[in-house]
Amino acid sequence: MIKQASAIIEARRFNLDEIRNDFPILKRTVNGKQLVYLDNAATSQKPQCVIDSINKYYSFENANIHRGLYFLSEIATESYENARLKGKEFLNALSSSELIFVKGTTEAINLVAASLSRANYFREGDEVIISHMEHHANIVPWQFLVEHDKIKLKVIPITDDGELDMEAFKLMLNDRTKFISVVHISNALGTINPVKEIITLAHRRNIPVFIDGAQSAPHMKIDVQDLDCDFYALSGHKAFGPTGIGVLYGKTEMLEMLPPYQGGGDMIRTVTFEKTTYDDIPHKFEAGTPNIAGSIGFGTAIDYINQFDRDELTRYENELLEYATNSLNEIDGLKIIGNAKKKASVISFVIEGIHPYDIGTIIDTDGIAIRTGHHCTQPLMDRFKLPATARASFAFYNTKEEVDKLVQSLLKVKRMFV
Repeated sequence: MIKQASAIIEARRFNLDEIRNDFPILKRTVNGKQLVYLDNAATSQKPQCVIDSINKYYSFENANIHRGLYFLSEIATESYENARLKGKEFLNALSSSELIFVKGTTEAINLVAASLSRANYFREGDEVIISHMEHHANIVPWQFLVEHDKIKLKVIPITDDGELDMEAFKLMLNDRTKFISVVHISNALGTINPVKEIITLAHRRNIPVFIDGAQSAPHMKIDVQDLDCDFYALSGHKAFGPTGIGVLYGKTEMLEMLPPYQGGGDMIRTVTFEKTTYDDIPHKFEAGTPNIAGSIGFGTAIDYINQFDRDELTRYENELLEYATNSLNEIDGLKIIGNAKKKASVISFVIEGIHPYDIGTIIDTDGIAIRTGHHCTQPLMDRFKLPATARASFAFYNTKEEVDKLVQSLLKVKRMFV
């Protein structure tokens, strides 16, 4: 029996110093300098409460879940399923049975694509629409279906500012369009896409829509009922939780229609050598022993975020984004890639005559962590005729002083290449 969902949490006012004290890694030094962590789009740091919850599970509650009749198993099961309830509230899903625990957004997309294929949902020539700013995780699984199901993959073009060409998207919709899968916030550009409009247009033609929420869940309130999306996925490690855990939300009717993604223990109702029957959702998609500790840590991360007014956190991140954008634009030869009107706190940039890898390597000597490369968006890099960019991505524990340190370090990089 699950007793509760999110713990009763006293609201906290936004206090940057107090928040930074919640994250122990922010106190460390790198190369003799205070760490400046600006790679939050790749993975966020973890508050002490999340670390403690994982340690508590392994130290005092470690047992396998479901069907164990002894004390530790019941405690572990309650903590695991309670985390699912917290996820349900976090996304405002109708039911906790609409949430499936997965390794992360990548597995969630693979699960849906593979299960649609197994359900014979597609016919040869049917079309799946994605966008030009998708992460590889939202490209490759659909390419599997191009090979296996003979579908056609269509791509929404983007503008030079890094926004979806919505007029082109509207013209792409037709009777062969069977599925749409798009990113909510671009991990490479920071663009916030008009996903609610996409969903509305798609549903007029009864086309299901999957939203990749890996970048949006850490930065804004998510309400899957308001969006009316058919699927939504997030990764815990980008939302201040552990690695190796994520959530796939799916409308009940969609999840019930899909066959299991994997077979094994815990996803069955009965097994004989002649036939297997499957458990109800969500368990029919959760074969084998899950990441119990990760799920519990994810639930604690939700509790941590829920202490704050999400709108207040978003306002602060937007303020930080504006400050960083203005500061970086003062550097001669630096060009920001992606200037959408609606952005989250991600800035990709290049500096004329300097390879992004050199930028990242040199500023690391100042203790500054950014990401360089194609960010698992090679088609997007090709669109802008770039081999790579440098990317600074911010969370609500970052500061304007850290932005200043980034600027000073980039100016040092420029001097080295004069």
